[in-house]
Amino acid sequence: MPRIALGIEYDGSNFAGWQSQVDACGVQSVVEEGLSVVANHKVEVVAAGRTDAGVHAAMQVVHFETTATRTERAWMLGAVSNMPKTVSVLWAREVPEGFHARYSALARRYRYVILNRTPRPALNAQRAAWIREHLDEQRMHEAAQHLVGEHDFSSFRAAQCQARTPMRHLHEISVTRHGELVVLTVCANAFLHHMVRNIAGVLIAIGTGEQPVDWSAQVLAYKDRTLGGVTAVPGGLYLAGIRYAAALNLPSEPEFTVLAPTEAGSRRVP
Repeated sequence: MPRIALGIEYDGSNFAGWQSQVDACGVQSVVEEGLSVVANHKVEVVAAGRTDAGVHAAMQVVHFETTATRTERAWMLGAVSNMPKTVSVLWAREVPEGFHARYSALARRYRYVILNRTPRPALNAQRAAWIREHLDEQRMHEAAQHLVGEHDFSSFRAAQCQARTPMRHLHEISVTRHGELVVLTVCANAFLHHMVRNIAGVLIAIGTGEQPVDWSAQVLAYKDRTLGGVTAVPGGLYLAGIRYAAALNLPSEPEFTVLAPTEAGSRRVP
């Protein structure tokens, strides 16, 4: 039975997260409904990772099995035509039987986007976190480097996190400014529930000068979420891409162009 992988982009503003739910609309539900129309049979997808309510994806990856014979182009265009305009399919590929969107992933990348200006946003109200106090992105970047490597991230996991272990390997992290936009980019083997939003909350406090640069290292050492500061809002968070073995030849992270123009202009965020 053929196994198909898809790259999916979505605006999570009006969804209750990725996962299908009985009493709320998850992105998974509309993706499965769209694919089922194209396949002419019920389709169930497996995703590389879940996102919470209000969180977006520049590229989520899913896989599914099907008895239908369709071209990759037909899967992509057919699915899109049967989904809401806030969800799109970027690509479709037939993959080996052993491929698994979640367990075959080598790394995941997230971006947290902050609109750093005095006026409150209108266009980007649900697509960026708004911080009116000036942020020093250099302090934030320096503080972020304390988190690189394999650590116990208990201070950065949500109380309801169901992961068996708080150990995660954070490969790289950066904070950069692009006009009014301050962008936190994080790549790790896997993430805990709310991990990126909690990291963002710590770095924002450092960026405003509320906390010293080494506070990120202190929070990490606490291994206690109650001492870890505020969880940043979901609207600034994007699942940016999933990395797989090069031999699979799957598209990786797309260019980040989701925000409406600000003083940063329409420049892409690399």
